This record gives sequence, C-alpha cells and structure tokens, in this order.
Amino acid sequence: MAKIFVVGGSGRVASELIKNLINDGNQVSASSRHPEKIIKLDNVVPVKLDLHSDVSAWSEVFKGMDVIYFVAGSRGKDLLQTDAMGAVKTMQAAENVGVKRYIMLSSLYALQPEKWAQYESLAALTDYNIAKFFADNYLVNDTKLDYTVVQPASLTEETGTGRVSFNEIISNTNPIPDVAKVLAEVIKHNNTIGKVIMMCSGDNPIETALKDI
Repeated sequence: MAKIFVVGGSGRVASELIKNLINDGNQVSASSRHPEKIIKLDNVVPVKLDLHSDVSAWSEVFKGMDVIYFVAGSRGKDLLQTDAMGAVKTMQAAENVGVKRYIMLSSLYALQPEKWAQYESLAALTDYNIAKFFADNYLVNDTKLDYTVVQPASLTEETGTGRVSFNEIISNTNPIPDVAKVLAEVIKHNNTIGKVIMMCSGDNPIETALKDI
C-alpha cells in the first residue's frame, strides 16, 4: 500500500485514476479548489488547495507521501499559473520533502513543438502545449525526481478498451479510462522511471505495453 497524492483531484482523469489507485489498495489524498467535487470513496482524503498556492503549502501536504500525480489542468483558463508554474511548484515541493516518485499527465508531443502544426488537434491547443512544454522540460531536466511523463493523444469520454500503443502513434484518441489505467499502473513498473511515454489507442494490453517499455 502506498500513500499517494493526486494534484487536480476533481477532474475527469483524476476520478478514474483515484478509483484505480483505491482498487489497488492505496491511500489517496487529492487536492482541488473544490474538494467537494472529488470522488467520495473509502481511503480518499479531499484537500482544499489550488495551484496558486506557494511551494511551502504544497510541501506541507506532500509530507509522508510516496507518490505524487499531477493531473491538474485549467482547460485553457489559467495556463501559466496552473499548467506551467503550478506544476513546477509541486515538483519543487516534492523535492523539498523527499518524495521521489512523480507522475505527470501531459500532452502528446509536448516536448516536440515541431510536431504541433502537423496535427490539427494539437495545433488547436498550442497555448496549452506551450505550458506543458515548459512543465515537462522542468521535470525532466531540472529535477532529480523519479519521474514518468504520460503524453496521451486527445482524451475521449468513451469506454476504455484496455489496449494502447506506446510511442508509435497509430490513432489520435485515448478513452479516459485507458489513460487513467496507464497512470495507475506505471508506479508498479520501475522501467517507466525516467521515461516519457506517448500513448494512443492501440492493440497492446496495457500491462504488456508497460512491461515492454
């Protein structure tokens, strides 16, 4: 059993992620500006905190945690303070209190801006991708965290298939339950540490795909 903190705990991906983490026997704390919107399950502790808060506030709530997930997103409304600098502050806080494992939910090709114009769905999210570019770069290059960055294609509210393609983009979508399942499973696979995983819907079972990274 791990003690896990989910930043951005009231979102669509977060709700599915938390279900998976609890089903695996973990204890979860999850933060949101609106903690009443966090899924209500046994062993889930809602925390009222937002990404405008300073590093010391995040350091305080991260104490004693084993894993940090960043799955927050402003949906284009607060890109600098939430998606970019907000993420960086949580990385700094994790390092301040000695939490090593950090999982980032990002965006397809976030670290490859030359790709954005090639995909209509990415071109429409350029400002978001810029924010994720800086957050992902900080995580990879300016921290000593045991990170995994998961970069899915466009999220869809469809039933999960349990099958994915990693780092070979053969479709432009991912059902949210599949993204959440990948996020939950990466902490069981040490071979995902220090990796950026691009993902889309595919033919490989999630467990097999993770083992093969």
